[in-house]
Amino acid sequence: MQRIITLIALVAASPAFAAKGPFFSLANTDFIVVVSFILFVGVLFYFKVPSMLTGLLDKRAEGIQSEIDEARALREEAQTLLASFERKQRDVQEQADRIVVAAKESATEIAAQAKLDLEKSIERRLRAAEDQIASAEASAVRQVRDEAVRIAIGTASEVIARDMKAARADALVEEAISTVAAKLH
Repeated sequence: MQRIITLIALVAASPAFAAKGPFFSLANTDFIVVVSFILFVGVLFYFKVPSMLTGLLDKRAEGIQSEIDEARALREEAQTLLASFERKQRDVQEQADRIVVAAKESATEIAAQAKLDLEKSIERRLRAAEDQIASAEASAVRQVRDEAVRIAIGTASEVIARDMKAARADALVEEAISTVAAKLH
């Protein structure tokens, strides 16, 4: 691995070959930079910095993976809750539809019953009015008869008193009374 890094460093340091003078001398700044770079990379490998970086990256990847797993679990829970709420909404909507249908049926039944009650009430009132009319007619007829009888008796009394003799008058009064009595009963 170090050989590969050294090779990469040498290839990267190829512009150093363009410098004047011997390359492997401490007077050549390009050589010093290459040696410093190799030493720096060596120190990094000695203190195991790449493995630490890898460990940190692995921990970060594990943290991200756990967050992704948690997000998936939350998403699944949210989908379950959503499905549950949608089922409840459908159930509530069906119940509301049933209530509306029942209310319409009840309103129809109440309207039909009210119509029947109104018809019965009108019929009762008509019968009561007819009974009152019949009673009034009977009362009027009775009053007319009574008045006719009174007038007839009064007229008959006057006629009899003027034109009749006492014996004949008594016979006619008796006959009139019996006729009136027969008609009234």
